[in-house]
Amino acid sequence: MEKWIEIRKGGNFMEMAKKYGIDPLIARIIRNRDIIDEKEITEYLYGGKEALHNPHLLKDVDKAAEIIAEGIAGKKAMRIIGDYDIDGVNATYILLEGIRRCGGNVDAAIPDRMKDGYGINEHLIEQALSDGKELLITCDNGIAAINEINFAKEKGMTVVVTDHHEIPYRNTEQGKEFLRSNADAIVNPKQNDCLYPCKGICGAVVAWKLVQVLYERMDIPVEEADIFIENAGFATVGDVMDLTGENRILVKLGLKALEHTKNPGMKALIAKNKLSDKPLSAYHIGFVLGPCINASGRLDTAKRSLELLLERDEVKASALAGELVELNESRKYMTQQETQKALEQIEKEGREKDKVLVVYLPECHESLAGIIAGRIREAYQRPVFVLTRGEEGVKGSGRSIEAYSMFDKMTEVAELFTKYGGHPMAAGLSMREEDIDKLREQLNQKAELSEEDMAEVVRLDAVLPMSYFTVDTIRQLSVLEPCGKSNTKPVFADRNIKVTRASIVGVNRNVLKLHLLDSKGNPVAGVYFGEVEKFLTFLSEKFGSEEVDAAMHGKENSIQFAAVYEPAVDTYSGRESVQAIIRRFR
Repeated sequence: MEKWIEIRKGGNFMEMAKKYGIDPLIARIIRNRDIIDEKEITEYLYGGKEALHNPHLLKDVDKAAEIIAEGIAGKKAMRIIGDYDIDGVNATYILLEGIRRCGGNVDAAIPDRMKDGYGINEHLIEQALSDGKELLITCDNGIAAINEINFAKEKGMTVVVTDHHEIPYRNTEQGKEFLRSNADAIVNPKQNDCLYPCKGICGAVVAWKLVQVLYERMDIPVEEADIFIENAGFATVGDVMDLTGENRILVKLGLKALEHTKNPGMKALIAKNKLSDKPLSAYHIGFVLGPCINASGRLDTAKRSLELLLERDEVKASALAGELVELNESRKYMTQQETQKALEQIEKEGREKDKVLVVYLPECHESLAGIIAGRIREAYQRPVFVLTRGEEGVKGSGRSIEAYSMFDKMTEVAELFTKYGGHPMAAGLSMREEDIDKLREQLNQKAELSEEDMAEVVRLDAVLPMSYFTVDTIRQLSVLEPCGKSNTKPVFADRNIKVTRASIVGVNRNVLKLHLLDSKGNPVAGVYFGEVEKFLTFLSEKFGSEEVDAAMHGKENSIQFAAVYEPAVDTYSGRESVQAIIRRFR
């Protein structure tokens, strides 16, 4: 099921357009993103570093900086314990380099996904003790490690937690009771009494803010910490944070910094993906560069990605980047194979109607569970848990839909997990194999999801004839960048589109070139990439194969369809022209 809904939020778009020197359509799209008052609009269009929030607003950040500064002064041996994903690797890098700049005796450990699982654990604490470490600093983890941190404290260690995940709680008759470890300082904007305005920053941003405060405390120019903006922006996209407010500005600044990065590892990764000297977008982080950083933590060890960021020799950096690109190619192939198995299992077991899908793939590499869960969610538009067999019991990852807070629903069946944590939209877990059926049953019993909740909703910024767009209008759309979660690329639709000619092109015959008449009867060039046969089958079923054949030969036909499209500038043969890229049809 799919619902197309045009967003209709009121406003004087002509006046707004005149005031800010933008097209009225841009004004309408900005209003659609719930950006209303003058300060917000100005920040959205022109906001820079000055619009970022004061790091001192983070609860315990001054205390954490003081503890680390005292540790540096006392020559204490420190260890950072990070995480194996994009956010965790960048957060670890920021803290490691930041504390070293202050003269700290510090190193880092990143958990092995297979052996250690997520976050700090007793094994890592014992290893730190054995290595003579006195101060532990977590990043992108630690908020839920109540018992583990208590264990470290019992052993006489000082612990600083920096994290951004949900605060763990238990349900009581009086309501939610939030849990807190005995860490000496906890820096996490999600804490109820934290005054930091942007609650949705990632772990790397928390780490960066702490380094800013630490530099201030150590009389190092705070501007020196700007070198980490590229890592903070990279992690914000990679960890799929909302690209609104401060996050969007950080990503905008981070992308500019990445295009001129001085980091040999990051430069090599960009080069290996053939993106050097090209404008970078959030898409490149989310779907090209980021997955390479993640691939090492999934199939090998995330230490490789951290080594890449730390490497200063360009030849070695190039070799490391090449290894990560190769690992990512392997990850893609394995993901494709296991996703197919998962879809077949759902169909075979007749579980398509389950409100919450729980899929057990015992032989699947556990690091792929989250990606596969995301693919299945896209296919079925419902919450999905993908479970795999780990070294000790079952491990899994979940991906959710807007109407289902995954973390809250998992808390309702917490007794079935040996460990769990996450966000409303994503989560990780460990459990006993014998409890899988109970988990499926209880999650489905407690799921209050209607058919409407599970219908894919396509929100349209405007229903416009394709011919509305000129090269200049399309270029203006760039002011909306960076786009991503909660600041999506604008979505347009047109109805009653006619086909005057269609042809299949491309080496793999996977491109459909279209000559169209839009809803105003104006000629427009169109193109459809991907499953060409699927599009042609849709047209044949609706209008008959004879009409499709007529269109393929440039003859008169009765085809009329509606489309969600993306206006784009085609630069074929050095000439600029407008074309509509068809994304959906009906």
